[in-house]
Amino acid sequence: MAAAKESTDLNANIPDYEYADVNTKAFHIGSFRNEWLKRLKPSSYSYEREDEDTFDANFAKDMGISAETMADLKSVCSVDSLRCHPEDQTPDPDVVPEDPTLKTLIQRKKKQDHKASLKLTKNRHSLYADELERLTFGREPDAVTDIIPEGEVILTINVYYPAIIDKFSYIRPHMTLLMTGSHSLAELRDAICCVSDLQVCGEFSSTPDMAPDFISKDHFKSAFFFFEGVFYNDMRFPECQDISMTTIEWAKARNFPPYSQSKMEDTRFADLTVKVGFPYLYCHQGDCEHLVIITDVSGRPRTPRSSRQRFLSHSQNCKEWPQECEKALKMSTWPPNSPDANPI
Repeated sequence: MAAAKESTDLNANIPDYEYADVNTKAFHIGSFRNEWLKRLKPSSYSYEREDEDTFDANFAKDMGISAETMADLKSVCSVDSLRCHPEDQTPDPDVVPEDPTLKTLIQRKKKQDHKASLKLTKNRHSLYADELERLTFGREPDAVTDIIPEGEVILTINVYYPAIIDKFSYIRPHMTLLMTGSHSLAELRDAICCVSDLQVCGEFSSTPDMAPDFISKDHFKSAFFFFEGVFYNDMRFPECQDISMTTIEWAKARNFPPYSQSKMEDTRFADLTVKVGFPYLYCHQGDCEHLVIITDVSGRPRTPRSSRQRFLSHSQNCKEWPQECEKALKMSTWPPNSPDANPI
């Protein structure tokens, strides 16, 4: 099996447009990370924090000011000086006081008042995402092996609905995920939620409200990603099959360029050669195909230690309205698909 190879051309490791404002040329993500780290000081991405005295000295040196000027700046621009309330009053950090004098608080007050006038309610998906963020934000990883490496890159990945239509530009992504270069393609596959994986196997006409013991994802575990001529198959389980072989044999019989194969569980994003903005393929459940587009590859800013599992997050999850019963005008649990079963 062959996977994407790292380029030896330094210029090829720096993303450049292939088509202006559409997609870049192919580049190796791991090499791009190395080029990015060469141009930064270790203190710019290290988890280790400088002590206050060292930070003040380095800041004064970079700004070309004396230690006395630095001390004056710390006293004048300290957090204690940025207040809109009496010293003996403990304010509510979530409520902007009336008639603020700071311009930032004035803008925040306007947005806060405007948001309160909209009377918008969050759905259960947004409430769950907010609760998950509150529980995981700022938490230290449970194990050392779960820590995201220093100087890691972040990939923004759009996964689209499995739809085949002409006007592709009008289709919003089904979900947008944030992944790091140390995540594997198998972890991306597990993070993608598709209704095809949630289909039930069996007869539930007499008990439609009973939760099934298995779903399609438990029975049909084969899947693959296709990036730059390489099929990355999910072979983590004994029942997994190489469903990309049919396409490879078809292309070989028609003198198409040869394709190679690899395992998605053994492939990290840092090992890939990809084009940013270019559509790739994710196929599962036999014939359920999703477009996958990497929209951004950037360096991770200097932040506290984060867990690889907790960092894997949905930054966006677009919703669709469920089917409605035309007769009763209410949400339907089991909409009939056969004309004989539909009396309308």
